[in-house]
Amino acid sequence: MTQCPCDGPVELRSLLPEQLAELMLQMGEPAYRAKQIFSWCAKGVTSIDDMNNLPKDLRERLKQNCLLTAPVILRRQQSKKDGTIKYLFGLHDGNAVESVLMHYEHGTSLCISSQVGCRMGCSFCASTIGGLVRNLSAGELLDQVIFASRDSGKRIDSLVLMGIGEPLDNYDNVVHFFRLLNHEQGVRLGLRHVSISTCGLVPGIDRLSKEGLPVTLSISLHAPNNALRSAMMPVNYRYPIEQLMAAARRYAAATGRKIYIEYTMISGKNDSPAQAKELAGLLQGMLCHVNLIPLNPVAGKQDVSSQRAAIERFSGVLKRCGVTSTVRRRLGDDIDAACGQLRRSNMEEQRS
Repeated sequence: MTQCPCDGPVELRSLLPEQLAELMLQMGEPAYRAKQIFSWCAKGVTSIDDMNNLPKDLRERLKQNCLLTAPVILRRQQSKKDGTIKYLFGLHDGNAVESVLMHYEHGTSLCISSQVGCRMGCSFCASTIGGLVRNLSAGELLDQVIFASRDSGKRIDSLVLMGIGEPLDNYDNVVHFFRLLNHEQGVRLGLRHVSISTCGLVPGIDRLSKEGLPVTLSISLHAPNNALRSAMMPVNYRYPIEQLMAAARRYAAATGRKIYIEYTMISGKNDSPAQAKELAGLLQGMLCHVNLIPLNPVAGKQDVSSQRAAIERFSGVLKRCGVTSTVRRRLGDDIDAACGQLRRSNMEEQRS
């Protein structure tokens, strides 16, 4: 059987129809059963027993040999300010990840996690505290979309892989998830409405540019030079800014897609007019747009967000240098909005 990129037992929600067809062949079942199972998985069925158009014998064999992932909502926090919903999803092995549902004028956007924990070590991020536990499977990525939509009653119009984890550190599962997400018999979310954020894994960027998937690449840059970025983001020691910007330009050239530069505004650290000018110099001639992001406070971290006036000055310098930017609204700041905080607080409660 063509293997899905997941560890352990066969996860039904991680399989494409052709992979399910091979599984059915191995189990002595007709190929059309694959479409039935795939349809059930896309609808968010939580038990193999609920696949009531399958023979009971097949359902029993599937329960013995396969896993149907179905997250449990451990916590659900909704902002009183803007309606943002933050989910803490419990996974089948006792781990947990976060997803955030955000409402915009153009529709509903979901930010999902790609790993349990993270090993990138960025100094301002809550997700990396405690390191990497494991990768999420393609099915567990899809689960976040299906079950956030089901709970909220909202169709997901756009998707961002910017939650816990580094997506390109879980490359095979993430790309497989894109194919599941976009499949005409499944959720059918167009990949032009999907963004993937990376802290700068250059080989993954180059590999993704050759996949033929029209996803938008967002680069978490956060500093305009190597000295500052290395202090904030250890990945920069391995892939310094010059290599990262070259990879971004290659991605834009190969895909025709605009690159989004994510730049978290931290008071007194990376928000001066001189640093804005330095950033503009890095981006000259690139098909790109800068998102300026006020820092969400993280318990145990000393960094604080830049003041609004400093952010506006920074944006003004970029504009005068010919670089477009947007100051992102800080959504859900009354509900542990920074990635990883809800999971972290849950872990601390379990230890106490």
